[in-house]
Amino acid sequence: FTMISSISRGPKSLPSAFSRMFSSLPETMKAVVVHEPGDSSALTVETSWPVPKLNDGQVMVKNDYAGINFIDTYHRKGLYPRDYPFIGGQEGGGTVAATTPKAEADGVKVGDRVAYSIFGSYAEYTAVPSGKLLPVPEGVGMDVATCLPVQSLTAHYLVTDAHANLIKPGEWMLIHGVGGGTCQWAVPMAKQRGYKVIGTCAKGKADVAEQLGCDELIVLDEVEGMSYEDYESKDIVGRVMEVTDGVGCKAVIDGIGANTVDISIDSLARRGIFVSFGNASGAVPAFPVLRLIGKSAFVTRPKLLDYTVDRKELLSRSDEIMGWIKEGKLNVKVDAEFDLSDAKDGHDYLEAGKSKGKVLYRC
Repeated sequence: FTMISSISRGPKSLPSAFSRMFSSLPETMKAVVVHEPGDSSALTVETSWPVPKLNDGQVMVKNDYAGINFIDTYHRKGLYPRDYPFIGGQEGGGTVAATTPKAEADGVKVGDRVAYSIFGSYAEYTAVPSGKLLPVPEGVGMDVATCLPVQSLTAHYLVTDAHANLIKPGEWMLIHGVGGGTCQWAVPMAKQRGYKVIGTCAKGKADVAEQLGCDELIVLDEVEGMSYEDYESKDIVGRVMEVTDGVGCKAVIDGIGANTVDISIDSLARRGIFVSFGNASGAVPAFPVLRLIGKSAFVTRPKLLDYTVDRKELLSRSDEIMGWIKEGKLNVKVDAEFDLSDAKDGHDYLEAGKSKGKVLYRC
């Protein structure tokens, strides 16, 4: 386990030449496998798991890092059902170790530095469709690049498109949990778009949150051992209305879930939109649509796949983010690294609310 203190930037048969290339890969690898749903102890470190086979159009990535995200814990727990057993994770970064004819036709070469988001990244090797690869430019570290495919792309679509343009530059956006993870990215991206931002965070993460550029920061008591703050420790709605002169926020970005749904809806401005994208405190319970009538409000429950529907959209978002990083407009904080062999510790760290930035496995 390493704390990071610095801020950084159905298969077709393949030709014999490619078969020889694949023969240089090992037959087995280290991987973190979930055999049945459960707590972090359900993460089993397998040292002789089969290296995946490649289909034409895929490449084999030798992973340097795998990102640890809250959605991984939902899959592990069975909140989002999967077929068992499965290799955990869905975010990785490394070097292309082997290609296939279709992937080479797409311009992918052995040795390319790439990041990606597909299932199965908690492993030494991952088979990745060439269309899912994000090129990593020189000057961007692989640790930083591995933050992109889930957290930064999620933050990007949340502040650029998920609100359906119901918020305009100069209007207020409320973002919960800005002290770590996705919403640490979302604040500077929202500021790039010209929105005024109110953020919430725990006291223990205020030092990080204060550097993000929120126009107003609401610092909350912590819930010991949990990944979210005590949202009853402050009158958030009252403060939102005070800051916005009684207007409210045209968009609320909420990854907390059950504990913030009422706060989020009550903080909206007229014809504002509640964007619910996560379940850190539990899933948002069902509520009657009449709950939105007070301000003719909107609600959406988006997911990343619907905002990266093709390679053009995927690269458009990735290229903009990579550009911001290289220009110094986004400072990415990698908070902690764990060895793949310590998989349980990585999930425990994230779920205990200790992270102040991205958490990674070294593969």
